[in-house]
Amino acid sequence: MSGLFETLSGAKGLRAQGQSEQNIAEFNARVSGQRAVAERAKAGFAQKRQAKKAVAIQSALEAKLGARGGIGSPVAADLIGEQAEELELESLLIGFEGEVLAQQSESQAELDRLQGRLARQRGKSAARAANVDFGVQLETLGLAAGKGRGGTGDPIFLEGL
Repeated sequence: MSGLFETLSGAKGLRAQGQSEQNIAEFNARVSGQRAVAERAKAGFAQKRQAKKAVAIQSALEAKLGARGGIGSPVAADLIGEQAEELELESLLIGFEGEVLAQQSESQAELDRLQGRLARQRGKSAARAANVDFGVQLETLGLAAGKGRGGTGDPIFLEGL
């Protein structure tokens, strides 16, 4: 009987809608989680590529300074050291930016999950409210029918039955 009651009150549809919204939110959360993994992998790849580039830049700089006979000078050593530091900072920045993007995606995933749970809870609450409203309407109709046509409390007799 409660299944019929929920169907008539519309509560079943409200519960289903809430569950559907939660399913969509969970899917979005999984996508955001996968995006976080991809951002970290992309940053790792970019750091490796940048490290190879750094080695090439350092080698070219050392070769250029060595060709001029200045590789042993303090200025050349400072220049090589500064270049190495700059390349290391660039690599760290790539990793940091990748981690920030990954954490943003993880935060979005958690927000999606929370919104999904909230949608399911809203569906349950709306279903309860629909059941209560439907019950009140049934009770009101039952009381009105019991009072008769004019509301005098006289029973209604159907003639000819």
